[in-house]
Amino acid sequence: MSAPTPRIAVIGARPGGLTCARGLQRHGIPVTVHDLDASPAARDQGGTLDMHPATGQHALREAGLWDAFSALSRPEGERMRLVGRDGRIVFDAAPAEGGQGNPEIDRGQLRGLLLDSLAPGTVRWGHKLTDAEPLGAGGHRLCFADGCTADVDLVVGADGAWSRTRRLLSDATPVYTGVTFVETGFDDADHRHPGLAALTGDGTMMALDDSRGFVAQRNSGGHIRTYIGMRTGEDWHRGDDGPALREALLKAFTGWSDDLLRFITDTDTGYVNRPLYALPVPHTWPHTPGVTLLGDAAHLMSPFSGMGANLAMRDGADLAAALLAHPTVDEAITAYEDILLPRSAEAAEGAAEGIAGAFAPDSARQTLAHLTRTA
Repeated sequence: MSAPTPRIAVIGARPGGLTCARGLQRHGIPVTVHDLDASPAARDQGGTLDMHPATGQHALREAGLWDAFSALSRPEGERMRLVGRDGRIVFDAAPAEGGQGNPEIDRGQLRGLLLDSLAPGTVRWGHKLTDAEPLGAGGHRLCFADGCTADVDLVVGADGAWSRTRRLLSDATPVYTGVTFVETGFDDADHRHPGLAALTGDGTMMALDDSRGFVAQRNSGGHIRTYIGMRTGEDWHRGDDGPALREALLKAFTGWSDDLLRFITDTDTGYVNRPLYALPVPHTWPHTPGVTLLGDAAHLMSPFSGMGANLAMRDGADLAAALLAHPTVDEAITAYEDILLPRSAEAAEGAAEGIAGAFAPDSARQTLAHLTRTA
C-alpha cells in the first residue's frame, strides 16, 4: 500500500479476523485486534469444523499455516453417519484413505493456531467496542468500555452475529430461523459412554426426523459434542434449568430410540439453549469509506451451511490480499466487497435451504437423499 501505512483495527479475535491479521502481518502491515473477552480462555470456543479446500484451506495456505494445521487436524473426522429415530444406522460414509479433503479441527485448536501465529501484543483483550465516531475521510475514533480510544483508518468488523461494527453500515439484525439447538456433551466418551461413542462413530452422526433431531460430533480428546435441535418458538424453555430442560427434551422426543435418548439423559456438561439466527438474504450495504465486515458480522447463516468459519477465514484472507494489492484503503474495500457480497449471498441461500430441509416434516428422507447424492 502507498505511504503512510494505514492504521487498521480488527474488531473480534475470531478465526476470520485473526486470519486477516495474520495475512497483513506476514507482509509487514501493522494491525491491532480488539476483543471483548478478558483472555483467550474466557469462554468455550465451540465444536469441530471441517476445513474446505476453496475457503478455509485456502486461507490457511495463504497464512502460511497449512503444515501446522495438518499436524492438528483429524481426517477421520470427515465420516458422516445418518441414524433413524429407531436408532438404526441408515447411511454411513467413511472418508477415503487420508480423508476426502475436508479435515476436521476443533474450533479452540484452530483459534489457538491463529493466535500463536501473530506478533505478541497484537490482540488487546478486554476491549469491548462501545462506539465508533466518524472523523472524516474514512477515519474513525473507536471507543471501548474501559475508557480507551483509538483513531484508525480502517475498521474491520469481525465481531460475530451481534456485531456492533455492523451498525456503521447496515440496519440489518439477525432473525430467528425457527430452529433451536440445545447443546450438551460427553467426556471420555469411548470409556464412559461406549454406546453413544459407537453410535456417533469417528465423525458426525445425524438423526433427523419430523422437524427435530440430534447432531453429534466427535471432538479431540475423546469428547462428543451434541446438538439436540427442533423447530419451535424462539423462547422455548429459555431460562429453564437443567432438570426442566431435560424433561422438556424427553417430552419433545417421545417415541425415539432409547439409544438416542441417552444423548439427552447421560450428559456430562449440562444443557445450553441456543436459538439459531441468520441475517436477511442477501445482506448488503452501501460502500462506506473506512469500514467493512467479514464472517458472521457480514453473513450470519445457519450452521447447516457447513461454511460459517470457512467463509470467515476466506473473507479475512481476501481482505488482507486486497489491502496488499491496492494503493488505498478505499480501493481495497471496494475490491474486497465486490467479491464478498455475491459469494455471501450464494452461501446464505444454501444455508437457508439446508436448515429448512434438515428440520422439515420429512427431514429423514431429505437428509438421506442429500447424503446419498454428495457421498
